[in-house]
Amino acid sequence: MAELLLPAGLVALFPGMPRRMTVSGTSVREIVDGLEAERPGIADRIRVPGGELRPNLRVFVDREPASLATPVGPASVVQILLATAGG
Repeated sequence: MAELLLPAGLVALFPGMPRRMTVSGTSVREIVDGLEAERPGIADRIRVPGGELRPNLRVFVDREPASLATPVGPASVVQILLATAGG
């Protein structure tokens, strides 16, 4: 099973949800769908209504930029980060 790391700002919206967990899925999309089954509403915080990643999030699989279609292996590390902006 892959390891998933979530940002504190996201897990704060879902009391009791850990920031680090093991998940199953062969793609980022499957992992997000699995999270949604466990925590209804979380997918809406990760994806826009059209199904793509929200522009304020960045996803990495094994430290490489990823999309929802990116494959995930059983030993992969998937990290979801809140994008930062500033000036």
